[in-house]
Amino acid sequence: MNRNLVFVALALLTWGFGEGLFFNFQPIYLKELGSSEAEIGLILGAFGAAMAITHIPAGRLADRIGRRPLLIIAWLTGLFSTIVMAFARDLPMFLVGMMCYGLTAFVSSPLGSYVTAARGNWSVGTALSMTTATFSMGMALGPITGGWIGERYGLHSVYSVAAGVFVLSSLFICLIQNQPIDRHDPEAPPLNLLSNTRLKYFLGVIGFAVFAMYIAQPLTPNFLEDARGLSLSNIGFVFALGALGNSLLALTLSRLEPHRGYVVAQILVAAFAVILWCGTGTPILALGYFLLGGFRASRPLAMAQARSFVHPSQMGLTYGVIETINAIIYILVPPLAGLIYEKNPLSIYPLALVMIGVSIIISSIVPRRLIHA
Repeated sequence: MNRNLVFVALALLTWGFGEGLFFNFQPIYLKELGSSEAEIGLILGAFGAAMAITHIPAGRLADRIGRRPLLIIAWLTGLFSTIVMAFARDLPMFLVGMMCYGLTAFVSSPLGSYVTAARGNWSVGTALSMTTATFSMGMALGPITGGWIGERYGLHSVYSVAAGVFVLSSLFICLIQNQPIDRHDPEAPPLNLLSNTRLKYFLGVIGFAVFAMYIAQPLTPNFLEDARGLSLSNIGFVFALGALGNSLLALTLSRLEPHRGYVVAQILVAAFAVILWCGTGTPILALGYFLLGGFRASRPLAMAQARSFVHPSQMGLTYGVIETINAIIYILVPPLAGLIYEKNPLSIYPLALVMIGVSIIISSIVPRRLIHA
């Protein structure tokens, strides 16, 4: 591992810890600020919209001007947003900080392309999974600490602590080096993404897969508190084990061929849906969240597959398109999940299970045919 990947890993580890302090508690804190479940769903959908609008421009900029400047801007924007949330004492001001934090999602495209270019002898899937693993390892520590702080000092306190951690993370990301910009031969330009039929079919496959895997997630923190009666500390433990699952499963599945690993990741998320549907008690629910790590592990595996359909000079833009599709799903799903939750909190899990089953069949067949087309 070269020095740049070391600093990227340290920045992600510390950022994961800081984000883990508060991120999974957001739906609960929004409820404390006076929002209903349906309103929380709409807020999370708006958060997804803030994420969606940045990915493609960021991916194109990463291909044109370089990745490092965008990474630094993303880190500093996240720090500023968290400071706003820390000082907010009412819902409108908190939402300003929260939506600004959503804009930092543009980091995904330049980060993915930076790590891909810096991977050396590693495979694309292994390098991208490293970023997921280090971030998730930090996330594994954050929820336990955040739950403990929230029970004793109130959930608003965790944002101040997170801002302090983000200062350290920002220092690490500033230490990475610039990379040369990939160029294509002007006499033989690569196929335009809009004309890349294989890529478009593949994007449809992963779009449905993400929708199926995400549908049960937005209101699950509230489900753990309201329907299963877990305390904030126990919820923090569940989230922490989930983040540990993100890290360990990302590393484990990266050893598989990306197409096969992507299918296995969906099977793990289906197991999460079964456990949340039928299980009770902190240990079994924590196991469900551990298996939910397949959802985050699936992201680098999807990107690794997409990489085979495009030219290196289109890498950032392609990753940006993938992240935009994910973000659009994050817009659409939370309001739908909120409505379903208010009618019957349990019903979301069998619905997710059916959808994931269909997705597993599709993603087992279509991508492999596209690769060999």
